[in-house]
Amino acid sequence: MVNKAFVYFLCTGNSCRSQMAHGFLQALGGGKYEVMSAGLEAHGLNPRAVDVMKEAGVDISHHTSDKIDPVILKKADYVITLCGHADENCPLIPNENAIKLHWGFDDPAKATGTEEEVKEQFRTVRDAIRKRVVQFVEAGK
Repeated sequence: MVNKAFVYFLCTGNSCRSQMAHGFLQALGGGKYEVMSAGLEAHGLNPRAVDVMKEAGVDISHHTSDKIDPVILKKADYVITLCGHADENCPLIPNENAIKLHWGFDDPAKATGTEEEVKEQFRTVRDAIRKRVVQFVEAGK
């Protein structure tokens, strides 16, 4: 049995960006990764994130919004922050062999405008996250 690399995606509220990254790595990672996501806080799964991920063919509706778990953090091979706040406030990573990466993305939950304009911001962030996940997988991380 091959050991899977464990990737822990972190964001402020674990409602949008980390959930999207989590969904994409599960969908595109070819079964090579164990994936979880969490936040400094738990804001609840954003329904717009669920909708735009469904448009991209990835169902994250079963995900839960969770706070960072120190026990899980200790097991991570990769800790990837998706916002500056999480990058700056992430707890000390107890696993000295873990690789910490930062992929900064705007928070689509803060988008304003019409519903379609807000959804378009979610799509823009979704597509940028998908691109980074694809690069991560292709690099064989």
